[in-house]
Amino acid sequence: MALHAVSPAAASSSPLRALSRRLPQRPGCGCLAKPSTLIWSSTNFTTLQSATVDFVSWPLVLRHSHKRAVLTHATIEEIEAEKSVIEEQAKEKMEKAIETVQSNFNTVRTGRANPAMLDRIEVEYYGTPVNLKSIAQISTPDATSLLIQPYDKSSLKLIEKTIVAANLGVSTSNDGEVIRATVPPLTSDRRKELAKTVAKLAEEGKVAIRNIRRDAIKAYDKLQKEKKLSEDNVKDLSADLQKVTDEYMKKIEAIQKQKEQELMKI
Repeated sequence: MALHAVSPAAASSSPLRALSRRLPQRPGCGCLAKPSTLIWSSTNFTTLQSATVDFVSWPLVLRHSHKRAVLTHATIEEIEAEKSVIEEQAKEKMEKAIETVQSNFNTVRTGRANPAMLDRIEVEYYGTPVNLKSIAQISTPDATSLLIQPYDKSSLKLIEKTIVAANLGVSTSNDGEVIRATVPPLTSDRRKELAKTVAKLAEEGKVAIRNIRRDAIKAYDKLQKEKKLSEDNVKDLSADLQKVTDEYMKKIEAIQKQKEQELMKI
């Protein structure tokens, strides 16, 4: 970037006087005290007309020193650093959204017994809602059964009642020691209903991904308002973020397809 010192005579011209009046001064820094110390960039300076200054390329920043005020722009390194922070945060949140979708899919039963079917079951244990897995051991003795063994036998009936109320499509019984949940074969109609449930859960995940992208774009817009990024910077960074968003959308579609295939297996 070429830098030029402006002579006192040139600095006294109407446009440059207007610029010197518009540049903010830090109290006591002495910037712009002498016309000959005003520095401007030929690569970023476009026009000075009617006291209006237009700049191209990246945002310009006024840096103060004890002798002069210098106009500089955000470096590529600074822009990459801002992008890295915001994009990494977005990716981290998107990963958690994928994990949530997968966890929700696990609660949708297929034709086989799976302890994950009970992941979202919460029991009112002594007045406090607690996850079933924290108060009972769950196992699968065969492909169509779940065994739930409470650590506290006095909670057995309460646990069984909670499982029935969850409407998981299983039948339960207990022998005073453990609860047996039998998973009946899925009918064709039930499979279709569960496929709709999976599609709904997948869409909820996609909405979460879009919201994360929206928040990241807002972060870029905030940096633009603070003059740390230009409009073109924001457009480029938003395009990169869209590519990341598309990747996570495809991940949701992939695990949705896998779950639907599981549902359709006889």
